[in-house]
Amino acid sequence: MDYQLIKLYCDICHYCKYSIVANEMQRLTNNCRPKFTDEEVICVYIWGIQSGIFEVKAIWNFANNYLREYFPFLPGYHAFNKRFVNLASVYASIAELIANKKLPHVEGIANGLLDSMPIIVAKSARSGRAKVASEICNKGYNSSREEYYYGVKVHSIAQKRYETLPIPIGTLVSPASCPDITCAKEWLWNFRNLVIFCDKAYIDSEWSKDLFESQNIKIVTPKKLKKGQSFLDAADELFSSTVSRVRQTIESFFSWLQQMTRIQTASKVRSTKGLLAHIHARLVAAYFMLV
Repeated sequence: MDYQLIKLYCDICHYCKYSIVANEMQRLTNNCRPKFTDEEVICVYIWGIQSGIFEVKAIWNFANNYLREYFPFLPGYHAFNKRFVNLASVYASIAELIANKKLPHVEGIANGLLDSMPIIVAKSARSGRAKVASEICNKGYNSSREEYYYGVKVHSIAQKRYETLPIPIGTLVSPASCPDITCAKEWLWNFRNLVIFCDKAYIDSEWSKDLFESQNIKIVTPKKLKKGQSFLDAADELFSSTVSRVRQTIESFFSWLQQMTRIQTASKVRSTKGLLAHIHARLVAAYFMLV
């Protein structure tokens, strides 16, 4: 454990030296150099998630009881929680850096995968009256569970890798009610040179044509039944099955992400910044675990 914890801390310090992270961590107050550093806040939280502890208070209790040797200036729980939440933008920057570092070198056009997963702040029974983080949350429908929920979606573009989980190259947080294709139409203009495998929710021939011509991004989706057609012909059925098999790896990634970090369960958050910290910090924890 000693080696792994020290390595995690050193890795976090390494990423915090990059300008896009350091600028987010910069303090313009008299307390600009606290004894318990921001790097230590991040390390304690990430170590807790990787150890299977998924609530901030439980992580603090674990650190207070077992990690005092490494973190002698660990503050009280409320101060620790406030520090954790205030670093929300830092986690997002670190997640981007880790993803870019772990990407395999690819010549030419890369294979991408696009999908979204729900982050549930309130389940169906309370989804109509929940108000937490209302700046980014609203009520949406989770088709896989066939239930309504209050929260957000995390959209992910991931690069397919050989015989292992894909690695995200970009993530976007949107309100739960936002259709996947609406987010994609605004977001994908930031990428180039990709063949992206998606589900039927992303079918729009005119948009796909424009995206290919301007960004060299090809959208590949399963075939959809045409008007008056009761079933797909053999060639279209085979093509759709192939696309679904390729897409299966991003669904496996989301399943693994939930299993390892419990990212979808956000019922304990109490603010917009807290929700963003919950999402991006757990993404960082997951990225560190990806081999």
